[in-house]
Amino acid sequence: MIEIEVKARASHRFLRKKLADIGAKPVGVQKHVDTYFNSPLRDFSTTDEALRIRSVNGKSVLTYKGKKIDSVSKTRQEFETEVDGESAKKILVALGFFESGVVIKKREIFSFQGMTVALDSVERLGEFIEVEIQDNCNIESHREEIFRFLEIFGICQEDSIRKSYLEMILEENRTK
Repeated sequence: MIEIEVKARASHRFLRKKLADIGAKPVGVQKHVDTYFNSPLRDFSTTDEALRIRSVNGKSVLTYKGKKIDSVSKTRQEFETEVDGESAKKILVALGFFESGVVIKKREIFSFQGMTVALDSVERLGEFIEVEIQDNCNIESHREEIFRFLEIFGICQEDSIRKSYLEMILEENRTK
């Protein structure tokens, strides 16, 4: 599946009101603990890939994200499967993978016209909005649809952040 995704910094107070005004449906609130791994064979930070175990409410999902396929969003191929988090971590480490960082966030999820809208409060980074559509077709039109949607909130294409939360945290660590 291709994940067509755009992320930007934004105030949640303002976003919640606007989302209610346009009729976005609240889906739920989750706490995500994302543990990222790097490969012994290639550096994912260089190849623009990601491998993580996400733990939410006692369930864990192993996710591989391929390279980003455009220069304005976070659109990329994604594969996921539910796993036992601790066992999966042990398997990855036994194969030579190593932990590259942990991202902890509170995610408020909304649904609007086929889009998943996430308001993320990320520890050490602040507040963000992520808008996503999953599809294998019409990637460009979906990306444009997301950017048009974000304009409702005063967010333009130039505000799009292509870096992952992990990249942002690692950059912050290097500057300290």
